[in-house]
Parts: sequence; structure tokens; C-alpha cells
Amino acid sequence: METSIEGVVESAGGPAPRVEPPAAAGAARTEAGGSGAAATATAPEPAAVPPATLSPSRAGDFMQCPLLYRFRVIDRLPEKPSEAATRGTLVHAVLERLFDVPAAERTAPRAKALVPAQWDRLRESRPEVVELFADDPDGERLARWLAEAERLVERWFSLEDPSRLEPAERELFVEAELESGLRLRGIIDRVDVAPTGEVRIVDYKTGKAPRPQYTEGALFQMKFYALVVWRLKKVVPRRLQLVYLGSGDVLTYDPVPADLERIERKLLALWDAIRLATETGDWRPRPTKLCGWCDHQAHCPEFGGTPPPYPLPVRPAAAGAGG
Repeated sequence: METSIEGVVESAGGPAPRVEPPAAAGAARTEAGGSGAAATATAPEPAAVPPATLSPSRAGDFMQCPLLYRFRVIDRLPEKPSEAATRGTLVHAVLERLFDVPAAERTAPRAKALVPAQWDRLRESRPEVVELFADDPDGERLARWLAEAERLVERWFSLEDPSRLEPAERELFVEAELESGLRLRGIIDRVDVAPTGEVRIVDYKTGKAPRPQYTEGALFQMKFYALVVWRLKKVVPRRLQLVYLGSGDVLTYDPVPADLERIERKLLALWDAIRLATETGDWRPRPTKLCGWCDHQAHCPEFGGTPPPYPLPVRPAAAGAGG
């Protein structure tokens, strides 16, 4: 994922990392108080604000395409849900919930039985995912989709034994501020802590493991998390573990402080580039084969589109500055 976190994951056949959903554009709000027309008028959209934090997904967006980052973070353009990403969310929810039951009951049949209820919960919390199967009146495609989710859940049991695991944290939100002032944030699927205090960070992927040449990129997200944990807890995680349910592989890496210092320098340089683009309004597209899956082609110059008016002030070039 050195060129793009999401790019490498997609090319390996898996869904992109879970991301913070963009805000729905054009959401109407009723003004509180007042009377007559003022009471029913819709309030203006909240003013755009410069980005203040960085997550693995957003870092991946910028490395993949600065304009994509702008569309998601600054313009907050809506995106349609995808079957692959939604299935990933569903599988993650099942694996998280399974640890609510006693260890002896953490079996494959019990996990598969959680899929329908978690799908119902997902539809309630994110009604937009219902659109995925709007053209499936007989439910045949939905049934195949749910069956694939069950197969991914079942495969997990060939890779790990949940009856022998007692995670210290699940779906853990972490945030740390570096000395530079940059705030890093993310959600870790699972944190295991050994009796000796050693920490293992685990992330589930519903796609296939990357090819060897993409291994370093695949670890970017995990090193990001390890850096945050190191800055928060003053402990370097003993192991980073990626569990690929799509192919039945487990990728592990044991970081050292030098690794995390390198990723910190990379993130600082990346953040400098994001700040410069924010101030100048220069968000250039970076065409790749992934453009075919982008929801924002209508706004992208590479496809003959026009980006929305830039919602942030643009800093003029300093007098006498070079071109």
C-alpha cells in the first residue's frame, strides 16, 4: 500500500479498509425556533473545515489520489455502499460479537448463526445498505451474499481458535497526538494482551492476502496502529497480525521502534503535503486502474467532470515566490 492503502487491498482482491463514511451532501435541516418561512427553511450546510486528523484510510486516500481525499474529507461527497465493503462490515460485527459468549460456545455454527441478526442491525444503523439489493425482489442475490459472509466467518476458525482467546479490546478507537501536533486516529479490530504484558494487534480482512510485492504496503495500516499505541502506552506492540479470511492466510510482523519512527516520518511528510494542498486548493487527480471503481467520476477532470467549488479559503502565493 505504499502507493495506496486501498489500491493494494483492491488489487489483492479484498475490500478497502473501513472508512469513516462521508457526510450525506445536501441533508436538509429545519431551523429551530422562529416562525413562518423561517421555521421551515433549511439551514445552510455546515462550513467546511480544514482536516485536523489522519487515519489509515484517509492517508491511503491521499496516497492513492489527492483529489479523492478532497472529495471525501473536505467536500464530503456521498458514496454508494458496495457489496464487498458492506460484507466486510458485517463479518467484522459477527467476529466482534462472538466474544460476548463464553469461550466454550465460540464455535463456527454459533458464529454463523449471528450473521442474520447482525445484518438486521446493520440495516437499522445504515439504511442505505438496503439499496444494495433493491433489484433483488426474490432475495436470491442477498441469500448468496449472506452465504458468502457465513463462509468467511467459518474460515476464521481454521486460522484462529476463539475459545483460546480473550481479547483485551475489540473495535478499539485510538487517537494520539504527536509532538508535531498531528493527531492520528483509527479503529483497531482486536487487541490481545499476554499475561507477560506483550501486545498483539489483530486486523481482519475479508479479501485475499496480497502478493509478496505488496506485503509492505499491506502492513502500513498496522504500523500506523502500532505507532499510535506506542505513543499512547509507551509500549511497542510485540506482533502485528493480518487475518485474511478471503484466502485463509495470516500475515504477521514484529515491529521495532525504528519501524515506527520511519512510519512517523512518512506520516509527517504526508500531512505536510495535505496541509499544503488544503491551503493552496491544489488537489490533483492521480489516475490509476482504481479510477474505474470511483464514485466521483462525475466530478473528476480525468473523466470530463468539474469538482465542486472549493469550500475553503485559498492562501495566495507569497510575493516574490518562485513559480
